[in-house]
Amino acid sequence: MAKSKRRIGAITIGQSPRDDVVPEMLEVLGGEVEFVQAGALDELAREQIAGLAPRPGDYVLVTRLHDGSSVQVAEHHILPRMQAQIDRVVAAGAEAVALLCTGEFPPLDCPRLLIKPQVVLYHFVAGIAEGKRLGVVIPAREQMEETGRRWGTLGGALRVEAGSPYADISQLEAAVASLKSWEADLIVLDCIGFTRAMKARAAELAGVPVVLPRTVLARTLAELV
Repeated sequence: MAKSKRRIGAITIGQSPRDDVVPEMLEVLGGEVEFVQAGALDELAREQIAGLAPRPGDYVLVTRLHDGSSVQVAEHHILPRMQAQIDRVVAAGAEAVALLCTGEFPPLDCPRLLIKPQVVLYHFVAGIAEGKRLGVVIPAREQMEETGRRWGTLGGALRVEAGSPYADISQLEAAVASLKSWEADLIVLDCIGFTRAMKARAAELAGVPVVLPRTVLARTLAELV
């Protein structure tokens, strides 16, 4: 009798399935795991999504839609939709739930283990970045202030650059080139949308270690299931 696969809930702040993210995570997790995916923007039309756009002062999140395009949404608009999707994947048998976003989120109700990539990523980097010059790449310039505030708590030298994983690779290359000129010792690609190929390209250009959130998340999940 075939062994049943362990089920993990995967909640994107965009639209599911995240075929640009999950397959690379499964490469780390192996074949004994399956994802139950759900998205905060599932079943919404473009016009409805446009109504969730951030205004001045809002916490800005960047995510991906079905068609591969990216959008910005205000966190407070999508929190109730995220909670509803967490409830759905738990009801579908998920043993743990992972958010597919490196943004910061307030407490969410989940009877299973809830893994927030930003928390895991922050503490992972904190454990290796002491005394180092830290470079961080984010999707949008609108996130500069909040990103600087978050990573600045590590206390070392910090530089933040914008280069979206959902745009032409030249954006990422320009951001990494700037961090190389600044003499970064370590680079964090601070978005779940960055791929393993993008990490390899960034490391090639910068000549320093590069941290990729999706694989940090996958290795954390591998420890739990």
